[in-house]
Amino acid sequence: MPDPGGPIGNPADRAGDLPAGIFPQPAPGAAPVRRSPCPVACALDLFGDRWSLLVVRDLILGKTRYKEFSASPEGIPTNILADRLERLVRHGIVRRVPVAQGAGHSGYELTEKGHSLKPLLRLLRDWGLRWERGTTAALQPLSRPAKISL
Repeated sequence: MPDPGGPIGNPADRAGDLPAGIFPQPAPGAAPVRRSPCPVACALDLFGDRWSLLVVRDLILGKTRYKEFSASPEGIPTNILADRLERLVRHGIVRRVPVAQGAGHSGYELTEKGHSLKPLLRLLRDWGLRWERGTTAALQPLSRPAKISL
């Protein structure tokens, strides 16, 4: 079932040749499929759904493991979390990293491209605090040292 918070105006939704919510994938080495040259539209195609920026927020706050993301208070479903992490990796916002010697699982960290979203998240946080009554910036960085904090 597609995520109802998926990208607005996804070309696949309009074209009818792919199920709703599925991004057309370019051939290896080909330019990305874009619905327009507008940078806002292109950015929203990458992280304009209801979950992706929350994953980036959690990475900024020091979370690195799948189980940490799934424990966030918003309750992201695990199938959507897996999809969003893969999308963020595919677009160079996040990279997989080994978490421990011999561990069977990998962790995640932001790339330079991902770290560049920090000012955007700070603005969204500040906007929400100002305009959305009852909101709080309750999440704190994890006790282990985070590379970047909001």
